Amino acid sequence: MDSDVSDTPVAEDDTQAMVEDNTRATTEGETETRATTGLIMCGGEGSRLRPAVGDTEKPLVAVGGEPMIDRVVAALRASSLTTIVGAVSPATPATAAHLADLDGVDLIETAGEGYVADLTEALAVCDSPTVTVAADLPLLTAGHIDRAVAAAGDDSLTVCVPASLCAELGLSAEPTRDHDGETVVPTGFNIVGDDAERTAVWRAPRLAANINRPADYRVVEAWLDSDTQTKL
Repeated sequence: MDSDVSDTPVAEDDTQAMVEDNTRATTEGETETRATTGLIMCGGEGSRLRPAVGDTEKPLVAVGGEPMIDRVVAALRASSLTTIVGAVSPATPATAAHLADLDGVDLIETAGEGYVADLTEALAVCDSPTVTVAADLPLLTAGHIDRAVAAAGDDSLTVCVPASLCAELGLSAEPTRDHDGETVVPTGFNIVGDDAERTAVWRAPRLAANINRPADYRVVEAWLDSDTQTKL
């Protein structure tokens, strides 16, 4: 049964701007078994984003002057995780070559038969529990990762944000689901474990920035270019 394992972070910006949400690691609910592997899913075609970026493979699209995949790798490296794996597909050969040049990143080549099929294929060779993150979540931080790892323990954890937060920030909200009477959006950041399946709903602007469409890309780029935004 799903359960909400976290409330809104204490620090929240009243102007509703896309600011740092001050998500921190916590030991609440921590168990002896914790995820040590981070799996980046980077095998999708990214067709919805192409009007803004052309033929560039989605994980390699630059955000703030840096490929999205590099930002995700940096967050995983700065976290408590010890192993980083990139799951690529026939649709992302340039991404595979790029990751092969990065120290400390292992590669898994999936068949490219869709996100769920590729995820299942990749998880079969990863330790459990495993942190899974989409390559198009460039504002993910080590704090988000460690907080989720500590809270999940052996369990599976789906990290969501309120759909209302996406609307405030001008970001797409898809797909949506109901959680305790609230419409929420899965962020593409999860933990796949062996026990219960739980849901965390965080008012975390950085996790709302899942770049799926040109409008999402423009919002994030504008924020990173702003003189008033909280620096990364």
